[in-house]
Amino acid sequence: MNDLLYKVALTKIPMVGAVTAKLLVSYCGGAREVFEAKKSELLKIPNIGEVIASNIADKMVLVAAEKELAFIESQSITPLFYLHKNFPQRLRNLHDSPVMLYYRGNADLNHYRTVGIVGTRTPTPNGLGICEELVDGLKAFKPLIISGLAYGIDITAHKKSLDFGLETVAVLGHGLANIYPAQHRKIATDMAENGGLLTEFASHVGPDRENFPMRNRIVAGLCDALVVVESAQRGGSIITVQQAIGYGRDVFAVPGRVKDKFSQGCNFLIKKNMANLLESAEDLAATLRWAAEGDSIVPQATQGRLFEELTDQEKMVVDLIQKEEEAGVDQLSYASKIAQGDLASLLLNLEFKGLVRSLPGKRYVLC
Repeated sequence: MNDLLYKVALTKIPMVGAVTAKLLVSYCGGAREVFEAKKSELLKIPNIGEVIASNIADKMVLVAAEKELAFIESQSITPLFYLHKNFPQRLRNLHDSPVMLYYRGNADLNHYRTVGIVGTRTPTPNGLGICEELVDGLKAFKPLIISGLAYGIDITAHKKSLDFGLETVAVLGHGLANIYPAQHRKIATDMAENGGLLTEFASHVGPDRENFPMRNRIVAGLCDALVVVESAQRGGSIITVQQAIGYGRDVFAVPGRVKDKFSQGCNFLIKKNMANLLESAEDLAATLRWAAEGDSIVPQATQGRLFEELTDQEKMVVDLIQKEEEAGVDQLSYASKIAQGDLASLLLNLEFKGLVRSLPGKRYVLC
């Protein structure tokens, strides 16, 4: 039987969420092995009791998975299991990341630059204008724009991305059998051809209220930087910010007038040092040390001079990153024989010198 069937079936087991599903795979050795394991073996796994073990053995789980598989195959949807090479790397190391994603589109979910843009569903004309100017300013840096296809700031970010030729992905709070809101179906169709639609929910799951905080965590996890354009002090945007901060992402907020309702959230985030103040795309690019396409943050001559001034350990680390193109802290520590505490300080120094850039998941590339 197709291994993909078992991977989809993991998401169909009642009372088994992403964390428990990964636990099962870890102990059993694979998705298929979870369903082939004896009940006595399952009961030895931490937090797997009689109810979950019985749910795994229920044949209806595989029947539901067969129906899901038939739908995604008929609709040219790409299923991405969390251990698959094309699963978004930015999500892979998050403890609560989805076990399975369903994707319709052509954008690279491992794009080298990603920006999430969120905000109120009822923006002011000023907020809409700022959102459009932000996307316009980001054109030079060619990022993938991520949002949630909702009314207001979300759909504005998607529309302007399409207008400016930027790839844009919508993370949905429902399955791909339908589009919500229905008014955004045309934009969603366009995005599938120049970006994509992404969800962790099975095909016919509707836009239930409880799905959207789960959707927001994927937005937060996928982006290098999250920008809030107008938000009340409570709501989905603030939840997304809290998740992004928990994932170690850079957060930016556009300030507004003190008395404006939809400036209160942004002003609060800035006041509490939860977000960087953002006035333009250049503020974001400077913080992330992004160079515009065709430009270089540090001129070649300057890079050469800086390299000559490096210590032997710093030169070794730069050489290792250059050789691998992208390297993690564990990998660098092992190869260089430098303790991780000392290596963290060394990498930070190299970042200040503009020679390396950090990525989500404690990974590094050369600038």
